[in-house]
Amino acid sequence: MPSIQILHTLDHIAEAYVKLVLSVGQHDESYVDAYFGDPEILVKVKSENKPLDIIKKDTLTSIEELKRLDTKTAEEIIQLRHQYLLKQLQSLLAHVEMLQGKKFSFDEEAQALYDADPPKYPESHFQKILSEMDSLLPGSGSISARYDEFKKEFIIPKDKLDAVFQTAIKECRKRTKEYIELPTNESFTIEYVNNKPWSGYNWFKGNGFSLIQMNTDLPIYIDRAVDLAAHEGYPGHHVYNSLLESILYKKYGWVEASVYALFSPQSLIAEGTANFGIEVVFPGNERIEFEKKVLFPLAGMDASKAEKYYKVHELFLKLAYAGNEAARGYLNGTMTRDEAAEWLVKYALMSPDRAQQRTRFFDTYRSYVINYNLGQDLVKQYIEKRGGTPDKPQKRWEEFKKLISSPRLPSGLV
Repeated sequence: MPSIQILHTLDHIAEAYVKLVLSVGQHDESYVDAYFGDPEILVKVKSENKPLDIIKKDTLTSIEELKRLDTKTAEEIIQLRHQYLLKQLQSLLAHVEMLQGKKFSFDEEAQALYDADPPKYPESHFQKILSEMDSLLPGSGSISARYDEFKKEFIIPKDKLDAVFQTAIKECRKRTKEYIELPTNESFTIEYVNNKPWSGYNWFKGNGFSLIQMNTDLPIYIDRAVDLAAHEGYPGHHVYNSLLESILYKKYGWVEASVYALFSPQSLIAEGTANFGIEVVFPGNERIEFEKKVLFPLAGMDASKAEKYYKVHELFLKLAYAGNEAARGYLNGTMTRDEAAEWLVKYALMSPDRAQQRTRFFDTYRSYVINYNLGQDLVKQYIEKRGGTPDKPQKRWEEFKKLISSPRLPSGLV
């Protein structure tokens, strides 16, 4: 098939894809994370308000059309676009079926929606990590309670939150701009909110603008300042969305880049790069040095305790997959909500309040939890395999930028 015909077909299916995502959004308010395309398309989709069975039928039509399209001899970026549209549509189909009542196990859902197979870890895996933490934490009693007590002096006072976050974001932005040319009009605002199932969220509005919201329901610890600044801002979600808009949507004219379906393979790339971006923007000991010199004093904390805090925190991060196991048990029905919360307290070292908040996250976002830890691991593995190792920061940033400005899929990272 001539390349011009391939491009025409992909453009046609991409337009259908955008309308399908927006149509699903009429049935699930969480599904459309961002849309910055033609507003008239959204108005039309809302007026049509297609039922799920019609959305499913139209999705199957687009999937079959893509399967008939041969792009094997096309350049790589076209092949990636072809595969991206196919996987995104297949994921959309699975989500529609879930809305219609189809039941998936945690692992089936993760594969169907996010194009990834989450690993499984036994309790012994987490117990081994906890035994290492046991020797580091002062006091007596359960490790979870001692960890909670240990962290109390590292809570950012509410009257200093904005100053600490703004400073962290400013530093992340400065470091990111050394390696990535950002759109000239990119900007963001921060809001502090309550009663949310998440700790932070980036709402990309288009034209390089993001609304970053921080949930202040529960205590916010000093490590979250850089984490959220990098994850939600630079080089995380804000940069990711800005580049997709400026490169794929505006430069290439790929209309599918104007919409972000939350429960889709795109999210594993988005969350994985946002989490790995923390390590990219602050390699090695640079994060601790920055926090000791700037953030700890700004938050009114003893900077001499930073090393100890991050030694414990490094072990804590190894417990990341404990949350997946709680979600797997809860969503598969082998754990009640209280049992899942107890697991999170014991193996993810969450406070009881934070553990309950996390189960509410499971209610809304379900297997989405894999995108943070598995996504980070797959992204790190992919970039380092391509030469973006810690000792080659320039190459690491190059590969990172390529990934966040291309339509690559989770299955393409392994």
